[in-house]
Amino acid sequence: MELKYVESGDYYIPALQANEEPEAPLTKWGLMRRNFLKEHKKGIYSGMVLEGVLKEHCLLIQKQAEERMDVLVCQMAKAGGVNEHLKAENQMKWVRKMNTIRTCAEEMVEHEIICI
Repeated sequence: MELKYVESGDYYIPALQANEEPEAPLTKWGLMRRNFLKEHKKGIYSGMVLEGVLKEHCLLIQKQAEERMDVLVCQMAKAGGVNEHLKAENQMKWVRKMNTIRTCAEEMVEHEIICI
């Protein structure tokens, strides 16, 4: 590896450039993963920040979490009998059940993907 230096007054400073970060924004799951690493896995967090791969990692976890949420919600709704017929028949009951399903699925995704 060859380092280049820039003269600044009487000193030579290494001309370092950071790695390019992905442009995609972090959403709920990516931010949760970043905060989990920052609070509970400080060494891994610091290493990823120094290597410039933290955002890329968080985006990958974010994608996995979103896909898992979709699968879990679909499976749990099917198993619980929450369908379009129920939605047409009793909207409030459908909303209550879907909110419960989403909450349970979020907890599962958090324990399976975010907090490992």
